Amino acid sequence: MCARRNGLVSAGLVSAVVSTLREKRSKSRWNDVKTICGPTGLTPQQVSEITLQLRNNPHLALRFFYWSDRTSLCTHDLISYSTIIHVLARSRRFKTITQTLITTAIRVSELDDALDGPDHPAPRPPKIFQTLVKTYSRCDSAPFVFDLLIRACLKSHNNNLDRSIAIVRLLRSRNIWPSIGTCNLLIRAVSRFRGANAALDMYRELFDVRVKPNAQTFNILMLGFYQHGIMDRVEEIWTEMVKVSDCSDWCPNVFSYCVLLAAFCDRGMMNRAVGVWEEMRIKDVKPDVMVYNTLISGFCKSLDLEKAEEVFRQMGLSDVQATPMTYEHMINGYCKIGDVDSAILLYKDMRRRKFRPDASTVDLVVGELCNKSRVLEALEMFRDVMKSEVFNPGRLTFEFLIKGLCEDGKIEEALKLQTEMVGKGFEPDSEIYKAFIMAYNKCGDKEKARKLTEEMFTIGSEVGEA
Repeated sequence: MCARRNGLVSAGLVSAVVSTLREKRSKSRWNDVKTICGPTGLTPQQVSEITLQLRNNPHLALRFFYWSDRTSLCTHDLISYSTIIHVLARSRRFKTITQTLITTAIRVSELDDALDGPDHPAPRPPKIFQTLVKTYSRCDSAPFVFDLLIRACLKSHNNNLDRSIAIVRLLRSRNIWPSIGTCNLLIRAVSRFRGANAALDMYRELFDVRVKPNAQTFNILMLGFYQHGIMDRVEEIWTEMVKVSDCSDWCPNVFSYCVLLAAFCDRGMMNRAVGVWEEMRIKDVKPDVMVYNTLISGFCKSLDLEKAEEVFRQMGLSDVQATPMTYEHMINGYCKIGDVDSAILLYKDMRRRKFRPDASTVDLVVGELCNKSRVLEALEMFRDVMKSEVFNPGRLTFEFLIKGLCEDGKIEEALKLQTEMVGKGFEPDSEIYKAFIMAYNKCGDKEKARKLTEEMFTIGSEVGEA
């Protein structure tokens, strides 16, 4: 009898709160709700029931949930969290907020797990999953709620990959399939943390006759194998991608072609790379800057600068804007074949476009100029690039210039440059000492050459002892 009376009292309380929230529009309604609840507040079960009755107004349900928490009117548990999560997921609104609530609920689950005792040897979904399943029908929810749960697990601070996989497997046992987007996120996470082969196994498990992959799925797999240096598997995934796309309403996209192109270029298989390039043209897949840069880089590494220049020109004619990386590839390529004049022209064009060269590229150009006894040109280039506040020269640039200036007998300029070098944190090594020693001997200052020789050996012995 007492339990029945308490149930009636609770139902009346819930009804009064819902009516107040629905019918009153002023700020005072929150004070009215607080008065109705009294000093004891609300139980999580009551909050769950109120939230459920407000499900057709998810914005109001969310405001009530936050307010009840902020005012300490209720200490929420997994039931009250599950209900508001279902209500928001059902509306397909407040996606970010819903994931935040799920993340908080996962932390509550973890606290419960700690109270239960030691961790189970097999990965389990967080307890919020079990609660969401139990309350799913009552809340008239949508499968999208489980997508949000999986995504929240993947984004959590310790990346609950095992838990995400466990959730997917349990859902599949209940004939519930996550969306393709969620499956792709899971495959990407597996590839990142467990390698490309594990990601491929995950792909085989996730996709079947019920759920079909899309271009992004294969892009993730191809990129994973490419980043792990397993180039043969990139081509295998591409073959499967083409086979699946022939039976689907999508085709490999420009990113797909770019990864395949990179796999061929990195192995120096430029004939195969050109074949991919031609296929893109035939299938009217417009190359983007990544594709152009990849092909240019491939030709430059193969020292075929004529073809690299041809692709570079096509890039301009196609109104695809070159990037600093485009110029880096071309400049490095010309330096490798000893055509420093072409490299300088590209460098000047790069600077006109306000692009900042990478330190390694400056090293390469300066080194080539110094090797051709064009030290003053190299120094001019160095001074130009040093005007940029964000440029940090490499040690090699200083060494090339100091050696070149010493060989030309410009010892004072070399000393000034050495001071700058030390200011950038690069201490002179034996090569720098030898350059100055040779310069002083060449100009007849034997005494300075002797002192530098002694200093070099003293420093060398101290380094050896350390």
